[in-house]
Amino acid sequence: MIYHSYQTHNDLLQPWRAAARLVAPSVLDSEHPWTRAPWLRQWAAACEVLGLSELTHHRPDFGIRMVRIPATRDGHAVEREVEVEEQVVLRTPFATLLRFAKPGVQAQPRLLIAAPMSGHFATLLRETVRVALADHEVYITDWHNARDVSLRDGRFGMDEYIEHLMVFLRAMGPGSHLMAICQPCVAALAATALMAEDEDEAAPISLTLMAGPVDCRVSPTEVNQLATSKPMSWFEKNLIATVPPRHVGGGRRVYPGFVQLTAFMNMNLQRHIDSFRQMARLRVDGEHEAAGATRRFYEEYFAVADLPADFYLETVRKVFQDYDLARNALTWRDRPVRPEAIRRTVLFTVEGERDDICSIGQTVAAHELCSRLKPMLKNHYVQAGAGHYGVFSGRRWQHQIYPMVRDRVHQAQTTFGRA
Repeated sequence: MIYHSYQTHNDLLQPWRAAARLVAPSVLDSEHPWTRAPWLRQWAAACEVLGLSELTHHRPDFGIRMVRIPATRDGHAVEREVEVEEQVVLRTPFATLLRFAKPGVQAQPRLLIAAPMSGHFATLLRETVRVALADHEVYITDWHNARDVSLRDGRFGMDEYIEHLMVFLRAMGPGSHLMAICQPCVAALAATALMAEDEDEAAPISLTLMAGPVDCRVSPTEVNQLATSKPMSWFEKNLIATVPPRHVGGGRRVYPGFVQLTAFMNMNLQRHIDSFRQMARLRVDGEHEAAGATRRFYEEYFAVADLPADFYLETVRKVFQDYDLARNALTWRDRPVRPEAIRRTVLFTVEGERDDICSIGQTVAAHELCSRLKPMLKNHYVQAGAGHYGVFSGRRWQHQIYPMVRDRVHQAQTTFGRA
């Protein structure tokens, strides 16, 4: 019933939000004298907030059209701007392997970014991709909204996520690199271990794990405590819903993206309220560019994607309750996952000092699990002052963390001699 209630509520508000989106710019963006009345601008700003508050269920555009890459001119290091084209390399019912091609640019290290399945689309990593494109041929796991996947396409759980990573790496070819952001760090480490044990030539030669829950027993956060405070039956009864028949995935059991978004917002509710108030004030005062930054953030943040129920419930149980990977108890299709099998991969782990979702110590735990990996192939970094999102977006990511990721990729290229 939760999904039907949400859909009904959304349908009832739709006409009001549509009207609000028409009213707001007609006042706030107008130069006509009658639009300068403070009370009118305040009312229009409130309308804009109402229009912005609607959740959407379609992936936004990555919008990366150009990127600056290193170049040489007259013997001097410079930058040049090149075009970026999105190319579909492989598509399954649940995901697309998306490549950001740069026509005319010489071959660069191939980097697969494993995006989280956490209620948002892969476009949440837009800046992660943009920065990495300077020195890499970037691919990303572009997960589809589960409510748009037909029941005929079967289940999607942790096994299927791991399998997608292995299939995508094989499609990219030998000598590729893998970087996982947050939740998929467990799956990325598992996929690398399985491919290493099989001596698969497509096993990644570098693995970067960023702010991921490899071992949630270490310094549990509020998120970790919530996951262990309820039995699995509670999660299944209260958080799992059935997609309404009006959608392609009608009848599929999902963890709705709007439920996940609500949980995220409640963690920092006052901060979001203050952001909306600040945006409204800026619009009233005519500071449209500053207000636009907040608007663009929430347009992305309010684009939600449903998770397959199997994947969500298995993640809660295996990662956050039973700590399967950390206890060497994780399996893939009943086959044990053995991180100690990883021997020819550069491992780099990154954590944020102020991460309130994945605390310090949870990601670096991967080093102990990869017990047969030589010390020279292991690196760890804690970013001072960074929260969870600051690890893979913003100034700290661009200027402090990313250069080290690039260096680890270069180390792997040099060590293992792959093009």
